[in-house]
Amino acid sequence: EGFQTKPWTVEVGGLVNKPMTFGVEDLLRRFTQEERIYRLRCVEAWSMVIPWIGFPISALLKEVEPMSKAKYVRFQSVYDPDRLPGQNVAWYEWPYVEGLRLDEAMNDLAILSTGLYGDFLMPQNGAPIRLVVPWKYGFKSIKSIVKIDLVEEMPTSLWMAAAPRE
Repeated sequence: EGFQTKPWTVEVGGLVNKPMTFGVEDLLRRFTQEERIYRLRCVEAWSMVIPWIGFPISALLKEVEPMSKAKYVRFQSVYDPDRLPGQNVAWYEWPYVEGLRLDEAMNDLAILSTGLYGDFLMPQNGAPIRLVVPWKYGFKSIKSIVKIDLVEEMPTSLWMAAAPRE
């Protein structure tokens, strides 16, 4: 309740030639939005077919020009424990972080979603922008992204840190 998505920016940096910061409105104008119908699969044994709206993350990555040393993409979610009280739990290392290999992020099926079911994303669905990777479990499709960094080493995700022997 009260989760504000305006203004919202996504900082893209790390091992890139052209680091950039995008407002959500910039992303909507700059990249053609299209509908993609994908099945979201959860590790808890349920799945759901969803008509996502978004654009290939490869389009955004091409804009920032990854350096040759970049091998992975690190995604970071919003961290605001005052407005998001679930982030006050001490057993997780916040903020929520996920990662993909650069070749996975450049796959045309991987999108940054700005909507679903013909409308903008709602907070519980990852507003205002989230990753959707249809061949991976849902926890890889990080919500409410504020930062994307291209890095040389595989990022340690929240779940890798929480359960390193899984």
